[in-house]
Amino acid sequence: MLCFPLLVFAGADNVVDDGVCPSQTQFAHIFSFGDSLTDTGNALRILGARAWISRPPYGETFFGHPSGRASDGRIMIDFIAEALGVTQPTPYLDEKTAADFRCGVNFAVGGGTALDPAFFLARGLELFVPVSLKNQTSWFHNVLQRLGSVQDQRNIMAASLFLVGEIGVNDYLIGLTGNRTVSELKTFLPPIISAIHSAVTDVIAAGARTVLVPGMIPIGCEPQLLAQYNGSIDAGGYDPETGCITWLNDLAVLHNRELRRTLKVLRRAHPGTSIVYADLYRAITDLIVSPARYGFGSTPLVACCGGGRGPYNFNYAAFCGTPNSTTCEDPSQFVSWDGIHFTEAANRRIACAVLEGFMAPTLSISLATTEAWRRTIGCV
Repeated sequence: MLCFPLLVFAGADNVVDDGVCPSQTQFAHIFSFGDSLTDTGNALRILGARAWISRPPYGETFFGHPSGRASDGRIMIDFIAEALGVTQPTPYLDEKTAADFRCGVNFAVGGGTALDPAFFLARGLELFVPVSLKNQTSWFHNVLQRLGSVQDQRNIMAASLFLVGEIGVNDYLIGLTGNRTVSELKTFLPPIISAIHSAVTDVIAAGARTVLVPGMIPIGCEPQLLAQYNGSIDAGGYDPETGCITWLNDLAVLHNRELRRTLKVLRRAHPGTSIVYADLYRAITDLIVSPARYGFGSTPLVACCGGGRGPYNFNYAAFCGTPNSTTCEDPSQFVSWDGIHFTEAANRRIACAVLEGFMAPTLSISLATTEAWRRTIGCV
């Protein structure tokens, strides 16, 4: 098992928010926590060449090379940062100096979980990457201590957008990999929600005034799981509108219901903080139900990059980036990149949906400004 001690940043000087971070809105920084849907390089630092994302064709659409993102190009946080006009947060494990983190930090780790490794090990389950949300919040406090006086820290936090999630999907996937039943997976839900509650409470205590909390994705629509259960579920186990596995999506819906309930409690406890739920479930299912409306092809449940010749183009023996895999000609026509993660085109549409739901109630911006950011990241 890999261990990840808190990093000691080079350089002895503390830094303060001195207005050097460019911004077009009330935010000057982004601090983010989560898994591969948000990670821009931390898992790559941990796994190196063992990571699928370290190999082409990852990154081919935008960066021209693997960038540490689980996609052919940009992911949701890239588009959010671009829309807000702020600097892309630096991956924590890049081992930069404190000054390099003054414009925001990304603590998300691909394969990371909401729950601590001990939770899974006690149940005989193997982890993907032994980094939990608690690890990420510990890293956050390590950064925080480098940002000057307590007042300097709180000023920076107040001028930041905090993105806490998506987190939790790997917890369920670990259970599914270990052949746990849906009843057992439901026992994961309360501690997962509690971990998210703790993380949000933690950043608010540090001075955060705006926290965006994405919910669970429709895991029953993942080509990985559709391929895994192909042939073992009767026809009644699939949603006729989406083609997704009903009981898995029901778990995601339950997760999101409990998460929204927890966020409601947090809003009452912290009336001075804007705590916004981001509906990833609806953003993604919209793409699957009406792909043509958003510019996608007719096979939203098929992976662009992969292999196996099955109906979902997914097989671990031909996973994206391995010699046995192939890549579709036009990733922009696909929702799924590698059967687990999304294409840049899908990430753009997801970011558009998240921002539509976030900016209106949170930011006092004009219609012209709204149209400007929508055009900036291609929402129109």
